[in-house]
Amino acid sequence: MKLYKVLILSIPLLVSAQSDLYPVEDYFGGGIGYSPMYMMLDSIPGTNQLKKVGLNPDDFNDPFVVHGGEGFTQISGRWRLGGYAGIGASRISNALSVTLAIDNNGLAGIQDTITPAQGGDPQYNADITESYSGIFVPTVEAKFTFMISAVTLEYVVPIFRDLEVASGAMFGIGRTIISVDQNTGTPRWDSSFNNNYGYVQNNNLIYEVNTEQEIQDLQNSYLPPISISTGMTNLSGSFFNFQPYMAVKWQITDRVGLRISIGYNKGIIQAGQWKLNDRFQISDSPKSALSALSFRTMIYFGL
Repeated sequence: MKLYKVLILSIPLLVSAQSDLYPVEDYFGGGIGYSPMYMMLDSIPGTNQLKKVGLNPDDFNDPFVVHGGEGFTQISGRWRLGGYAGIGASRISNALSVTLAIDNNGLAGIQDTITPAQGGDPQYNADITESYSGIFVPTVEAKFTFMISAVTLEYVVPIFRDLEVASGAMFGIGRTIISVDQNTGTPRWDSSFNNNYGYVQNNNLIYEVNTEQEIQDLQNSYLPPISISTGMTNLSGSFFNFQPYMAVKWQITDRVGLRISIGYNKGIIQAGQWKLNDRFQISDSPKSALSALSFRTMIYFGL
């Protein structure tokens, strides 16, 4: 019985020895480490447009993973300043089946048969279709990239010596890129460097036409590209990124700790701010939101 009482009375002393409350005075420390961010995006910009080229945006990684690094340091009392930088990417692709078609009736789309319900006249002929059986099947691939560089500011609430919670916000600059790559046939190294409009001779582009009339028609028009087996579209947009969050930090050893954060990421690319190939501004581009419930895990080295 006496031993039982001794053990009971010893428990508070053991807990106090392992998890002392933080002192009232200021404390100092910092850390740095690998910090992946998992984002459950509400939507990806250009979703409807990706469907039009034969891709399923639902196949992008969910959650979307941003691989990054994070650091923090105590600045005054319980206020902590830090930084985060990361980049993540996800790819989707599809090999399209092909139907060769001849439009015989002038109606929108391709009709194997003509019915009054389709708005057609029975006297019109059905369109001619045949499945393509060659080996040069076109493929399409899209890549979604998300980059972020931000500052973090938070207020720390200590629980025990090795455990604390914090409330803060991440704010900085974000950038997203959507690349669409279309190919047919087998890629070759030399052909990947072909000019899309002709060939270059003495720093002059030679654009071949068939008649003199074509020369006159092109004088006040744009030059259409020649037939090529590859094509890439690169769309990019920058935005101000803001993410309020809550974090829990556990000091596992004297120099290694674990930190887990949950927050809501918010970024908006304003209408007309998308760019084509990082050069040409797309004036009619829509307003795009990059909103996501976000989790960050961090194994850090420091105090």
